[in-house]
Amino acid sequence: MRGQILKSYCKINLFLSVGRKLKRYKLHNIQSLIFFINLYDQIQIKKINSSKDNIKFFGKFSNYVNKKNNSITKSLSLLRTRGFINEKDKFKITVKKNVPVFSGFGGGSSNAAALIKFFTKKRKISRKTMDYFSKILGSDFRLFFYPPQLFQRNLFKITKFKKKYNFYFILVYPFLRSSTKNIYGQFRNYKTIENRNNYQVNSKLKMIQNMKFEENSLEKIVALKYPVIKKILNELKLIKNCQFSRITGSGSACFGLFLTQRSADLGLSKIKKKFPKFWCVIGKTI
Repeated sequence: MRGQILKSYCKINLFLSVGRKLKRYKLHNIQSLIFFINLYDQIQIKKINSSKDNIKFFGKFSNYVNKKNNSITKSLSLLRTRGFINEKDKFKITVKKNVPVFSGFGGGSSNAAALIKFFTKKRKISRKTMDYFSKILGSDFRLFFYPPQLFQRNLFKITKFKKKYNFYFILVYPFLRSSTKNIYGQFRNYKTIENRNNYQVNSKLKMIQNMKFEENSLEKIVALKYPVIKKILNELKLIKNCQFSRITGSGSACFGLFLTQRSADLGLSKIKKKFPKFWCVIGKTI
């Protein structure tokens, strides 16, 4: 097998409603509007003649990755358990981490999905196997098997968009390691996850108006733990033409949404002046 490079894109939760845990799956029921953006990790895979896998991480955010227990090591173990990879076959996997870790962008879940899609492309994954993988790798894992713009009505029901939308984002990561497990562990204000479909609209402006009435259920907890989050969100909101600002997932990354690249570019220079020590970039929907 020749070395192949995969692009592992990250996601943004434009809003996130968190319900109670589903007893059978031990995962929270959630509802979210999710878009993938043009920020990605690069994963290189090569079969090697060795007694064990060789897994390496490098790049700006590689130091935050647990080198022994991460989404890549877990995915390889699951693939072997389910017979997708021969126990004797070993691989060199190199991951360039361009996506911030513990940020809410779903980088680890995306890495796992990219790897598993690569090794299962000749065999369809059953619903039972997908559920099994999700229990180990997290509920975000299954999202990366769908098109890059979707409405997650609940933990298992996902609606694809018929029309593609272009949005631009100022992304700010304050280098805070916001643990998903820890944030969810503190959350008690559960939402009732209703069966609705008010995001299959033809108008971008109508969609924006709908989103302005939404929120990220976890944002208050994250902002209470990390007060700088509230400051970042307020500064983003003040930028001209920013439609709204929120955290994505369980944080700590924040975003402001814009309708044009020009507006986002102009806003980025202001944010960089306000937060010169933070990671600040522009992202675009794919």
